[in-house]
Amino acid sequence: MLDIDQLRTFLAVVETQSFTRAGDRVAKTQSAVSMQMKKLEEMVGRPLFVREGRGITVSEDGVRLIPYARDIVERSAEALAAFDDTALRGQVYLGTADDYAERLLPAILAGFSQTHPLVEVNVNCENSYQLDARIGAGELDMAVVTHNEVARRSELIRTERLLWVTSSRHIVHTAKVVPLALGSPHCIWRMSALEALTKAGVEHRLLYASYSATVVGAAVLAGLAVAVLPESALRPGMRVLDSHNRFPPLPDCEIGLLHGHREKTDSSRALADHIRTCIQSLPAMSQRPDGSYIEFAMDPFAAKPMPDFSKPGASLGVG
Repeated sequence: MLDIDQLRTFLAVVETQSFTRAGDRVAKTQSAVSMQMKKLEEMVGRPLFVREGRGITVSEDGVRLIPYARDIVERSAEALAAFDDTALRGQVYLGTADDYAERLLPAILAGFSQTHPLVEVNVNCENSYQLDARIGAGELDMAVVTHNEVARRSELIRTERLLWVTSSRHIVHTAKVVPLALGSPHCIWRMSALEALTKAGVEHRLLYASYSATVVGAAVLAGLAVAVLPESALRPGMRVLDSHNRFPPLPDCEIGLLHGHREKTDSSRALADHIRTCIQSLPAMSQRPDGSYIEFAMDPFAAKPMPDFSKPGASLGVG
């Protein structure tokens, strides 16, 4: 029979991609985490992680175990909470910018569900401008947005690089007039990209415009356009461009937590604290001993080798 404590530790390792950071999360030493994972691997009879130098990634069998582990841990927590009169309950209304939903939501929701299984989280995914309006209308308790893209002052919780990206399989970025896939007119990344290209004297035209990060990413992967994305949104099959490819530097991407003016509840405070901790602790890119990079991702499906972006023509590869 699978041990719930081992499964809880397993999920912490999956989400942090580190035995040490997982130990901090579940209040165990690194050696205790390692021992638990060894016992869990012996129980399932398969390797759950791939050790690569100082880093680890989740194996195919580990990925298969994730949904079962989450279900067991969440059901256990829910059962215990049902008999706990002090357990948090109620509803919380969360907004998240589409740019961050794919990367951040899985870890945010999974972690919060484990600690507060009786709280219902209603999620709305739109662009930062629209979420700002919903906050103003009192429809949301909080929203993860692009800092400084909204009228109301958000709490800055993370800063990362904003990068030019194209398809690793195509050469659309070499066109004399560069085709672009950017966000809606209110998107601060769009404004920054257009301003930077104009100042650098790079001819360009806006070919695709959408508030949806999925649409922008699809245009890039299809080799139809160049886009700007934050470092955490890069996908396999994308290539990073820089001044060696005539693309000028961009300002950093700043992620903020926008607080609503609805009455604060214990549940909404708990979710805000969880989001803040979760995003602030999002692992940065770490370097292998040989100088290449690994992204220690919160999403195990995104845990893939990453290139040294300081080198011209560095690529994320395919698949």
